[in-house]
Amino acid sequence: MSPVFNVSSEVGQLRRVIVHRPGLELARLTPSNAAELLFDDVPWLERAEEEHDAFSAALTEAGAEVLHFDELLRRTLAVPEAVAHVLDETITERQFGPGLANALREYLDDATPDTLYRVLVGGLTKAEALERIPRPPSVPFGVAHDNDFLVTPLTNHLFARDATCWIGNGVSVNAMQALTRRREAVNYRAILRWHPLFASADFQFWSDDLGTGEATVEGGDVLVPTPEALLVGISQRTTPQGIERLALRLFAAGVVERILAVRLPNRRAFMHLDTVLTMVDEESFLLYGDLPEPECYLIRPGNGRRPLHTEQLGGTLAENLAAAVGLSQVRVLTTAQDAFARERDQWNDGCNVLALRPGIVVGYERNTASIADLKSGGIDVIEVPGSELGRGRGGPRCMSCPIERAPL
Repeated sequence: MSPVFNVSSEVGQLRRVIVHRPGLELARLTPSNAAELLFDDVPWLERAEEEHDAFSAALTEAGAEVLHFDELLRRTLAVPEAVAHVLDETITERQFGPGLANALREYLDDATPDTLYRVLVGGLTKAEALERIPRPPSVPFGVAHDNDFLVTPLTNHLFARDATCWIGNGVSVNAMQALTRRREAVNYRAILRWHPLFASADFQFWSDDLGTGEATVEGGDVLVPTPEALLVGISQRTTPQGIERLALRLFAAGVVERILAVRLPNRRAFMHLDTVLTMVDEESFLLYGDLPEPECYLIRPGNGRRPLHTEQLGGTLAENLAAAVGLSQVRVLTTAQDAFARERDQWNDGCNVLALRPGIVVGYERNTASIADLKSGGIDVIEVPGSELGRGRGGPRCMSCPIERAPL
């Protein structure tokens, strides 16, 4: 029997989930390159690894099968077709110029899966390349300094939520907004096509092209509240064009009936919808209390030359959430403490909790205000450390990609 992958809610019992334990790629972060690699500070790697181990253990203890990205990709890179796909998308003349691209392909075409993984995820500097390949006839190579990255490390693989997201019985392989993250989708695309676990499974691709342009979507903006509805943030990372492209695929397949698009302020702290809003049981949301009332748009299937029907909604976010999930009202939990506590918790991913099942979530222990509010609302919180993991602006939901949840 082939594996079954399905995510039809945010809060159904978590059965299988992909995470990525930080490694060499985070050791490459420095104060001078952290911003370019989308981190706000330089984590202490060893402590970040310990914190991630505690997070993974919490998921396992809750009954979830935890799949590690590094193991999935290494196994995938033992398949020649997968290697060809990843290198064709990664080592291009457009990126490296013909001289350097040819030299890197000669080196990597025959590399072991472990070597490929180290380069694709951990990056490759000019000095490291000189230890492995003859000096190529390449101007880009010549002008690079020894510690310049030829292949950039993928530090944000830590946040497994974004490059793909599962909706119903299918997956969207996402076109990422930031150039430094686009190769993450290449790696996941290979896993989903050639790793034995997925190659033998029956599931759909809601988006499998890696085109960029304006139509970008990232998984942190996509919430699945019910089998019939979707919540998507219009954010720094996900555009209205990307939402409409995804909507067309989902409506054509009859997967969802409606999508509520929520426009967020254009701020780093609000980069994804799940930085300000997550679902904690079948009718309850955790919301950053100082979020300005957002514009909301309801998207439904259209017909003919107008394939989408879109209307801007009035009312409050709570009212629009209730309409989207098909309830007369929803419960919204917000931090009741002072404005300083609310803003500090939001910056440290206090709203970014991961539901293990209805009413039980994982959250960073440092976010005491958010935890107190959740507990006062009857939600159990499994507290995990996250002082180092959070330096890239991501919490437990960001670090997890559920691929199977039990139906509600």
